[in-house]
Amino acid sequence: MFTLRYMRLQDVPHVMVIDRLAFQTPWSMNSYIFEINDNRSAHMIVLEQNSETPLVVGYSGMWLIDGEAHISTIATHPDWRGRGLGEVLLAGMVLRSMHLGATYSVLEVRVSNVPAINLYRKYEFQIVSVRKGYYRDNNEDAYLMHLTPLDAAYAERFAARWRALQARVAFTDLLSLGRPSGCEPIT
Repeated sequence: MFTLRYMRLQDVPHVMVIDRLAFQTPWSMNSYIFEINDNRSAHMIVLEQNSETPLVVGYSGMWLIDGEAHISTIATHPDWRGRGLGEVLLAGMVLRSMHLGATYSVLEVRVSNVPAINLYRKYEFQIVSVRKGYYRDNNEDAYLMHLTPLDAAYAERFAARWRALQARVAFTDLLSLGRPSGCEPIT
């Protein structure tokens, strides 16, 4: 069983471990602290394994500005990949975006990250352009992907994916109070 919830300051050291394992150029501790404490546009979340000693197994971040939900980061600890947890994080971000009134969502992804691209496509993100040399560590290109519009028709399609995900992965969603119809939490 897992819990999807907002990131707290005490989560940052655990998030940074995952960040270093997942990315060549991880964020700094001060970046996470700023996002949690000071950036009113930021929505930072974690996915925590429920156990006697809870363990952060993944995280994601989003900035909501003028109707755009920009997914800024998303990662799962390598030991926990292949279990649908990245999908829980992505779906949680999309659901939160809709709840907050975003009209569309964007993200960048390495052109070589085929598993992530496939997951984003599953949630209807489309490649709209290539950002040449976007990643500083190796000058790799990034796809800019858009999910638009986040309207009632999308919410209906999303609700079916959300229910299927809840049936496949046992998690509690502590983020969403208002949800598109059919996206109730399972606890």
